[in-house]
Amino acid sequence: MAKVEIVLPSMGEGVIEATITKWLVSEGDQVEEDQSLVEVATDKVDSEIPAPEDGIITQILMKEGEVPKVGEVLAILENDKPGESLDRPEVLAEVEKIKLEIAEKEEEKEEVARADKDLKSRTPGGKFLSPLVRKIALEEGISYEELDNVQGTGHDGRLTRDDIMDYLKARKEGKPASAPVPEAATPATVPEVAPAATTVPPKTAPAAPSGISSGPDVEVIEMDRMRKIIADHMVVSKQTSPHVTSFIEADVTGLVRWRENIKDSFFAREKQKITYTPVFIEAAAKALRDFPMVNVSVDGTRILKKRRVNIGMATALPDGNLIVPVIKDADEKSLLGLAKAVNDLAVRARTGKLQPDEIQGGTFTITNFGSFDNLTGTPIINQPEVAILGVGAIRKQPAVIETSDGDAIAIRQIMILSLAYDHRVVDGALGGRFLKRVAEYLEGFDTSRSV
Repeated sequence: MAKVEIVLPSMGEGVIEATITKWLVSEGDQVEEDQSLVEVATDKVDSEIPAPEDGIITQILMKEGEVPKVGEVLAILENDKPGESLDRPEVLAEVEKIKLEIAEKEEEKEEVARADKDLKSRTPGGKFLSPLVRKIALEEGISYEELDNVQGTGHDGRLTRDDIMDYLKARKEGKPASAPVPEAATPATVPEVAPAATTVPPKTAPAAPSGISSGPDVEVIEMDRMRKIIADHMVVSKQTSPHVTSFIEADVTGLVRWRENIKDSFFAREKQKITYTPVFIEAAAKALRDFPMVNVSVDGTRILKKRRVNIGMATALPDGNLIVPVIKDADEKSLLGLAKAVNDLAVRARTGKLQPDEIQGGTFTITNFGSFDNLTGTPIINQPEVAILGVGAIRKQPAVIETSDGDAIAIRQIMILSLAYDHRVVDGALGGRFLKRVAEYLEGFDTSRSV
């Protein structure tokens, strides 16, 4: 009998552990290759781990609720194949690589913990210091008194890594330290809600109590893990980026007619539907190539211009939550490739089959208000991106059109596009030109095109 260890696989960059949420098999069960064995959850995504080959689950080593690290053994599978599968060189090499990654992460955690002990969590003036800030201060020899004189730009005036690095740079150049400033008035605590979300874990304080107590007239519903992540991420986005939203109408009559003409033949040939989403993604990808300063992110005072165009599409899940799978290098794909990618990611998102790296690396996001017959909306930026496109419902409306005989009123297919952008780096002129370019690509869609 050959024994095969079922290990926690790599879950994406920066992820070293996951929570066992549910076993789908029991000890003694006969399983087939690629059959889902266990559901696991990280701060980024929920996933299922499949069986690497046919066999019998002889041991389950990790219980539900436990948090194994990448590379740790979850269960043992046995089959009648000769030899030990675990002795394959490629498997051993992968295990050693995973162990090295875990060791590096653990060493980093220990360094932060040591700094946590050597420096107290607050300065004499009462300024809170995170473990990372304490670690940097310890390494650079920054005293409590100096830290009290550094202005914090984080939540509630907290010192961030960028604050400390800017202070060190100024100190080396002989510039005076910035003096503390009075805290600004507390902003409104009710965040704007928008369809787009992501599952990147936030770094923020818990929300203040609402003051509403439970009782016979109030049903208390505790947020699930994903909803908490979404809620915190939305608040962090609003606290991080000064949002501006622009709107434009697009006449997509030609696009609607094109889809009506080809949807049946496309389904007969490809066995899947052709929706408007691939066309929206194609138009956005082209516009991002035309205006690359929208395809950026912000790191302190640095603008990071992305060479790849990776477009996320906000997808509603059956449980009411949201996730944003990412189409990598969207500008390099054909319309057929985009259509297949959209359909594949949407199905696997709703069935919990996405891989962790399929929700990472986005540079721009699209959210479709029109899926719910909404005309438009003001989406919240999916950090660390700097813009998000909202597409509204397509509706028949009377519109003025130009003809050879002069202006006339006709029934046209009209939709509203909205673009929310980070005013730190995207001004109204850039945001407006980008949004207009997207509309132009949709209005000028080639209705003779095949897919």
